[in-house]
Amino acid sequence: MIGLIQRVTHASVHVEGESVGHIERGLLTLVGVQPEDDEKRADRLLKRILTYRVFPDENGKMNRSLKNIQGGLLLVPQFTLAADTRKGTRPGFSTAAAPERASALFDYLANRARQVHPDVATGRFGADMDVSLTNQGPVTFWLEA
Repeated sequence: MIGLIQRVTHASVHVEGESVGHIERGLLTLVGVQPEDDEKRADRLLKRILTYRVFPDENGKMNRSLKNIQGGLLLVPQFTLAADTRKGTRPGFSTAAAPERASALFDYLANRARQVHPDVATGRFGADMDVSLTNQGPVTFWLEA
């Protein structure tokens, strides 16, 4: 599984003009699912997202995690993260999980996140979403599990 995390001051997701997810300070995480991914990888990715130290301490060093600051977590499914872009000028999607499997694993990740973190919001799988954010730093990391 792939998680593209971005440290944000706020982020939101809208579907057809309706707000479906919003957080203030925290992490916007775009989630890509690959064919070999399973619940074990989803659990590992979630642990990394919650404990990856990207927030500044009192000295301005990135020593605090989302868990430490109790910030918001906005999970957004994004199958294009799993695209094959090595050749040509058009992405290939044979490296992404089938929609049914990807949806199930995204739901699993979101449900596990809600069990262990107090502030979790999500986008909507398969929807045409408008994602807005203010990336603070900017700070963006590609995590794999």
